[in-house]
Amino acid sequence: MRLSGTVYSNTLEMDTPISIVTPNNLTKDTPYHVAYVLHGLRGNASSWLDYSMLSVYAMGSHTIFILPDAGRSMYTDMKHGFRYFTYLTEELPQICRSVFNISADREHTAVMGASLGGYGALKCALTKPEQYGLCAAFSSGCLFIKNDLALMKKHGLEAAAQIWGQQLASDIPSAFGEDLEWKPEYELTELAKAAKQKGILPQIYMTCGTEDKFHPDHVQFCKELDEIGIAYQFEDWHAKHDFLCFDEALKRTVFKFKL
Repeated sequence: MRLSGTVYSNTLEMDTPISIVTPNNLTKDTPYHVAYVLHGLRGNASSWLDYSMLSVYAMGSHTIFILPDAGRSMYTDMKHGFRYFTYLTEELPQICRSVFNISADREHTAVMGASLGGYGALKCALTKPEQYGLCAAFSSGCLFIKNDLALMKKHGLEAAAQIWGQQLASDIPSAFGEDLEWKPEYELTELAKAAKQKGILPQIYMTCGTEDKFHPDHVQFCKELDEIGIAYQFEDWHAKHDFLCFDEALKRTVFKFKL
């Protein structure tokens, strides 16, 4: 079953789009597992429905897939904008559990995403490891956001617009502030260290195409996780940064982890 519509968010103080994919035969017998599936920077709550085979993968599963919208928020509580991170990690699970028979157990809760949604998934899982049992991140951007902010500071917003595009050069200050101040809560390696200290870690599964411009960052990020002492699985194959790769990663995740 596929559902698309809007929900009202008290956190965002507005209606916000959402899509939901469920197994074909819903029953009331036992709570379903849940997976929050995050879109990329240029996507929305319908992107995974439009460009992947998620509906097919979900047919025989025991998981309800929640596809929220996070705008171009960089998966943050924006400096100038909406508190999307709070909405995604605190309010949205409450909304979904009030409508569907969804388990609240972390072992039955996954968060996943592609491109910037991969960063968002890792940020959610490492910030709140007590909440998510599985994180799957595909071709993630912003694995080292401190470097990204430093580059934008160095070049200035006008020059950054020539390099990254006018909209992204506007998104970054909206999310993080005009001074582009770095904070540990943005940085995945810092969040990983904090999660390690908590002693509660999700399963981490990452993928990236070898022809993807983010592939070298993934190799380095894996080294960083090794140094921190965090277990993960990483797979790469000949692919680019597109939904052909993202869909393959999604399929592997659904069947590898029996969602």
